[in-house]
Amino acid sequence: MTYDAWLTLFVLGLCFTSLVFTRFSPDIIMMGAVTILFLAGVLTTEEALKGFANEGMITVAVLYVVASGLQETGTINWLCGSMLGRPKNVADAQFRLMTPVAAMSAFLNNTPVVAMFIPMISTWARHNRIPISQLMIPLSYAAIIGGACTLIGSSTNLIINSMLVDERPALGLAMFDLAWVGLPCVIAVIGFIVLFGQKILPQRDSVGHDLDDVRQYTVEMRVSSDSSIDGKTIEQAGLRNLPGLFLVSIERNGETIPSVGPHRKLKGNDRLMFVGDVDSIVDLKKIRGLEPVDEEDRHFVNQTLQRSLVEVVVSENCPLIGQTIRDSRFRTHYNAAIVAVARNGMHLKQKIGDIVLKPGDTLLLDARENFFEQQRFSRDFLLTSQVKNSRAIRHHLSVVALVILGGLVLSVTLQWLSMLQASMLAAGLMLITRCTTSVVARKSVDYQVLIVIAASIALGTAVEKTGLARGVADTLISLSGDQPLMTVVMIFILATFFTSILSNTAAAVVLFPIAIASAETLSVSPMPFVVTLMIAATASFATPIGYQTNLMVYGPGGYRFSDYLRAGIPLTLLVFLITLVVVPAVWPF
Repeated sequence: MTYDAWLTLFVLGLCFTSLVFTRFSPDIIMMGAVTILFLAGVLTTEEALKGFANEGMITVAVLYVVASGLQETGTINWLCGSMLGRPKNVADAQFRLMTPVAAMSAFLNNTPVVAMFIPMISTWARHNRIPISQLMIPLSYAAIIGGACTLIGSSTNLIINSMLVDERPALGLAMFDLAWVGLPCVIAVIGFIVLFGQKILPQRDSVGHDLDDVRQYTVEMRVSSDSSIDGKTIEQAGLRNLPGLFLVSIERNGETIPSVGPHRKLKGNDRLMFVGDVDSIVDLKKIRGLEPVDEEDRHFVNQTLQRSLVEVVVSENCPLIGQTIRDSRFRTHYNAAIVAVARNGMHLKQKIGDIVLKPGDTLLLDARENFFEQQRFSRDFLLTSQVKNSRAIRHHLSVVALVILGGLVLSVTLQWLSMLQASMLAAGLMLITRCTTSVVARKSVDYQVLIVIAASIALGTAVEKTGLARGVADTLISLSGDQPLMTVVMIFILATFFTSILSNTAAAVVLFPIAIASAETLSVSPMPFVVTLMIAATASFATPIGYQTNLMVYGPGGYRFSDYLRAGIPLTLLVFLITLVVVPAVWPF
């Protein structure tokens, strides 16, 4: 090998070592490696920046905006709320969870899917008294393997396919081509977890699960007329046994109904009195069919994407002290509506409008997003803080968001538009229809992931340009005895190893030129090598650092590193066997 090839190999080794043994973020390490090769003259300016103009990378960025529209309209919660239901046991819960997650991850980037599911699954687990550690790893695994079923399910698939089209324009994959191998893998992974998950997964609660919120808020919500929960019982509406929240009473036509049983039916315009902590109230506010009540004029709080929840502590200087909330005209003074009240951990039995404001009361407000900036130095409040993830959900646009997603999938499947064109059109429609806003869309993009992808493409270019890919390919072929199937096995093993210490996309991009060089040396089709690389890089189950979703559930699930090894190694072997059987049969050498 040439000097440049040895330098590239050294830089890659330094990159992998830094990822394992240092705390620097992956984007910094990967861009550092690109910088070294650029300064050494291995990469030209165009080659070093090539990844930032890659069609696959841009598509991933645009799909984050599409996902934000689905999240802001509550479409994911709406779809999954009915699917999850009340499981009979842990295995049933794992099946109910993994099936819709895998299906959604086939059409959405799995990272935002997992991000949306984590708080929902935490609540669901508490509802059904299931250890959270029995659900978080299955959540990640379902998202990972679901992404292997379609071209848009994983950023790895998009990037590798775009590189394949650049290399061999006639060999690009269609939308559902990967389903031949991806769907059997999904069935196998879900089946394995359902059958053996209780034995191999730990029985733990997440870190901080037992920490109770001392602030007990009193909050009133109203059942919207003709809503999805109008006519349902308390239990059917999902309002029974809410974690951290208790339904105290129902007011109907001026009459108060205390001691609410699970089989009592809800009616439009019912006012429900709850007591609970702030996180539970945030979840309550997002339930389809419930709306906060504005006590000042008895209309509902105007829910728009520009509103969120804010906590304030009333000071002695507040001019509204001594008045009831109804008489204080709080919204007129501060352009914010009082959603809930907490007072020294006390259970306030009055209706919200009848509570007399006192110094030290903590108020939960539905306010515009500029309220925090306007009031955080006000003498009327001792403390002002924004509540995370409390933006109002635009439920009435959930169908619109779902139609936009369906249009994206259909246009790509029927080859009316390219993946990038369809994604950009869908993202634009999400903004035009107000399913999301420009502010939310910008914040939704994970720039660290995009930088890692772009840097990986530059490193892959260096691996190919310097002859390192050809040298590694020759070594693989000699070890496999010039047998294409054995070479595919070696590529799967290499991809699995690199994905365990590197991001899945980076590992796939770096190994892509090696896969292509192996096919050329053997004078066979590159498709079995490329598809095997996609599946192997995606099926990262064995470590928390190999795939971003594994790391996302690490803390909420209360896991240890060994938990991933125990569950992930058998699954990796299972996916390996399926890939080895299916890929050569569908994509012959």
